[in-house]
Amino acid sequence: MRNLTLYLLLFLSIVSCSKNDDEIQPTPTESMYFPSNTGSIWETKSLSSLGWNQNAIQPLKDFLIQKNTKSFMILVNGRIVMEEYFNGHTATNTWEWNSAGKTLVATITGIAQQENLLNINNKASDYLGAEWTSMPLPKENLITVKHLLTMTSGNDDTKQLVIKPNLTYVADAGTRWAYSNIFQKLTDVVANASGKPFETYFNEKLKSKIGMDGYWNFGLIFTIYHSTTKSMARFGLLALNKGKWNNEQIVNESFFNESITTSQNINPSYGYLWWLNGKTNFMIPNEQAVYQGFLVPNAPVDMYAAMGANDQRIYVIPSKKMVVIRMGDASDPTNSNFAVSGFDNALWEKINAVIN
Repeated sequence: MRNLTLYLLLFLSIVSCSKNDDEIQPTPTESMYFPSNTGSIWETKSLSSLGWNQNAIQPLKDFLIQKNTKSFMILVNGRIVMEEYFNGHTATNTWEWNSAGKTLVATITGIAQQENLLNINNKASDYLGAEWTSMPLPKENLITVKHLLTMTSGNDDTKQLVIKPNLTYVADAGTRWAYSNIFQKLTDVVANASGKPFETYFNEKLKSKIGMDGYWNFGLIFTIYHSTTKSMARFGLLALNKGKWNNEQIVNESFFNESITTSQNINPSYGYLWWLNGKTNFMIPNEQAVYQGFLVPNAPVDMYAAMGANDQRIYVIPSKKMVVIRMGDASDPTNSNFAVSGFDNALWEKINAVIN
């Protein structure tokens, strides 16, 4: 009987230890990956390792093709999970960011501020000179660099060609949100503050730091960045990491956090040229209407996004450590929106079927 009792105690001890070992084993946390700034190597991660629904991949691809997509990528923890090219587009082809490139301008403005070249709370005329608009001078003097970052300059947004005669007064700066090309004056602010051509400063302080390719096209009306899909993804990865690339803080985290936080009390879904999901309401380009609900109801509430005409997209989702890139022609050629479109919600329905 004594031997039986000892045996039972030994057995229970072994079972207890085994159970405790199972319980205390931590879930491995995957490190954030950054591709090298030189070369083409970029680590990948399989869909199966994430437990994603592989049966939903083909419907997603079919949707992307149907919606005139040229390239599509998903990163998780910096690693490529999906990388697709359609309609003859390749990994080496460049494409236009359109207004998604506004976020590049916001970021380089933040870098110039951390180098003490400018202060976004100062008057824009401190860097552009007096009478850079056709507004009455007291009204022009209300416009700060921050107003340019937040689309609240009070100018007439129906005039998209950014020349002095078109920069006319509608409302006091800070009292009206209106999506406008006046943000382009930020490139002059940065150039004048740094004493270098905007693209030179941009290349030195941002592009080269994260290994991007691409170039700026300063057109008559639009200022647009062009790059490969992977370069767009590199910037998305920088944004996911709040301005940090590998071990270097490219733009300070406090400024980046400001960029992805409601920047004014008129359109809560807008930061410093970034679009923000999960807010109570939103406004869209070319309108003064206020729409109730989330910007993209099907997308994660913590998503922030760079959004450009013809559905150029960088979606950043911190809760999932995910970046999603879409480049291509307009999903609906009969309704090519400046930024926000119904395409976002439809695309996220397809993405959710894969990742959930």
